[in-house]
Formats: sequence, structure tokens, C-alpha cells
Amino acid sequence: MVYSEKLIQKASKIKLLILDVDGVLTDNRLYYSNDGNEQKTFYTRDGHGMVMLRKSGVDMAIITGRKSELVAKRAQDLKIAHLYQGVPDKLPSFQKLMTKLAISSDEVAYIGDDILDLPILMRVGLSITPADGEEEVKSRVDYVSPHKGGNGVVREICEMIMKSQDTWQQHMDFYLRDR
Repeated sequence: MVYSEKLIQKASKIKLLILDVDGVLTDNRLYYSNDGNEQKTFYTRDGHGMVMLRKSGVDMAIITGRKSELVAKRAQDLKIAHLYQGVPDKLPSFQKLMTKLAISSDEVAYIGDDILDLPILMRVGLSITPADGEEEVKSRVDYVSPHKGGNGVVREICEMIMKSQDTWQQHMDFYLRDR
């Protein structure tokens, strides 16, 4: 993928990647079983991208309007320490997180897909939406990914950040090493 110099420059400053869940980590669909249990599908390559990004020194957070045990489990599996669920007004959680981590807004990237994400998207250093994000969001972000939510947008952005910070090659070296 070829990115503009401005986008690469913004990505090079990122210390924290914040993710929405529905429409970003998932395909924006809610599945319910006959017994009423909620189900979600997560893209494993997105997960591996998050693991590599965290190992590269970039912190991860999830801020979502819905509350789900599945999201808590996924965050735990990926060792995402900062999880805010059930917060339809996401801005206070964002501000609290920035204070807690002592970082500035230009050191934060956010991936969101809907209008409730706009208060954060309009304040961060790098704002992204998936290909199937809302039009009102697409017109206000730094980058619209060609990938849909739950289908590679998170992996793409993790790789973009790592490549802009020269940490991508360490992961490639690990996987390509002689055995």
C-alpha cells in the first residue's frame, strides 16, 4: 500500500491506537443465538497486527458504546490493558486515557466507523475509518481504508504505523529467520 507523506508522518508519531469494536474490529453485525447469547466474529489477522504493534511499543485501547463479555475476552486475549465498554459518549473516556498515559492527541490514532466516533476522530493525530464507514465519517478523517470493518482495516493500520516507525522489519526478520 502506498501512503501519502503526510499520512506516514502522522503515523510515525503514534504511541496509542484506539479502536472502536462494531464496524471496526467486527463486520458491524450482531449475532444472537436462540438462547439470546451474543456472538461476534473477529478477524484473526487484525488480532495478529495488534499483537505485533503492541510488541513494537505502541499501546492499544478499545472504546466502545456497547458492553460485551466477548469484547472483554478478546481484549484479554490480545493483552489490551485499556478497555472502556458501555460508553455511548466516548470523549470522556478518551480524555481520561490521554491523561492516564500522559500523551498528547497528536500521538493517538483512532479507527472508528460511525458518527458517535466523530468527537474522538476530530481530535486525534491520525483518524481512520473502514471502507464501509459512514459517509459523514469518511469526509472528516485522515484516511479511508480500502478494507471493511472486521476484514483487515486494523491490520492495515497496524502495519502502516509499524512501517512508519521502522519497527515492521523486526517482525519480518523473526518470521523469516533460519530455523
